[in-house]
Amino acid sequence: MRRLVLAATAVVVLATGCAAQQSDASDANSPETKASSATKSPGSPTSPKPSSPKPSSPKSASPKTTGETPDGTLLVADFGSDTVTFVDPDRGAIDSVRVGEAPYGLVVGEDGRAWVATAEGVAVVDTHQRKRTALVAYETENLGRVTGGEYRGGGMGIALAPDGDHVYVGVNVPGGNGTLETVDTGTREVTDVTDVGRRPFDVDVSRDGREVYATDHDSFDVTVVDARTHDTRRIEVAPYGTEGGLGSWLKPHYAAVRPSDGRLLFPFEGEKLVVVDPDTGRSTIERMTANTHQHGVTVTPDGTLLAVGTGPIDPSEDEGPSLTVRTKDGKERVIPLDGPHEDVAVSADGRTAYVTGGFTRDGYWNGISVVDLDSGDVRRLAAGERPLGIAVL
Repeated sequence: MRRLVLAATAVVVLATGCAAQQSDASDANSPETKASSATKSPGSPTSPKPSSPKPSSPKSASPKTTGETPDGTLLVADFGSDTVTFVDPDRGAIDSVRVGEAPYGLVVGEDGRAWVATAEGVAVVDTHQRKRTALVAYETENLGRVTGGEYRGGGMGIALAPDGDHVYVGVNVPGGNGTLETVDTGTREVTDVTDVGRRPFDVDVSRDGREVYATDHDSFDVTVVDARTHDTRRIEVAPYGTEGGLGSWLKPHYAAVRPSDGRLLFPFEGEKLVVVDPDTGRSTIERMTANTHQHGVTVTPDGTLLAVGTGPIDPSEDEGPSLTVRTKDGKERVIPLDGPHEDVAVSADGRTAYVTGGFTRDGYWNGISVVDLDSGDVRRLAAGERPLGIAVL
């Protein structure tokens, strides 16, 4: 009976277009629906309501600067426009560069080049001079027309090999399985296209560069790709089960590679941290405490995990947006945030977290929450247009 009820719920959700893949920009506002849970009961899904940001400095008040970009500048992908924005963490936006439609994830190499996953291709940006130098077109077919929105075709997660020789971008194919495209950073050409799961939200690389991990949001799994042979294997990541199908909230979104042992860390709902051994495919589950839907994650060199809570699925049961700071021994501190957020980066000294307010769904705002990790104090900074991906230069 339970399976019949869940199946019926999923049918209703998909009939309204809630989590099925779409290509129209308006689909970014369609809610997912909560599927089965060992600790939460299904209920009416509720998207977080928009909040009114109170930024510390409006974008218009930050003049465009000249000269090379200072270290510590933030770079954000403006999912709501066709640009990336350079942000002074104290004063706000200082410059924007056109990169391509609906940029999602980005990564920056030691040479100062940023690689940005857009709907049109992978943009290459010289962050020192703040200009786009190339746009590498995708070779994946059936991406549909170039558009915005959460379910648009094109690049999503993106990662750089440790030696800087290759960039790996997860490409969403609306209505089907995605691909992982490998780009040679020297020639700026696609050298391989590898099949992965549905909607690759995030891409990560092993510490030795031998494996690439595509987090397949709509497949409830992670695809492990051999960086040399491009052979693949899939590992299920579904601590709540998969009964909800495309209509489920309870899917993997972003992962982090733990520095100490190379295991993959997937936070779920502020309740469970799934720790996956990519060699064996086995996973263990550790308790989390934020009790909120979670998206972006990062891990610092000392093993501290930061996970972004986007807000409640069911406000009667779940907590609001937050940033979880989890030490390597599993102790957590949950810092409340004002409104939904998507991704997070940490300053070079490890004392400040920068959390983007873009969010892939409704309720987003155009800015960054700057979090003092010692005191827990939070201030808001206007920056970009629906910023998602973020890096510290």
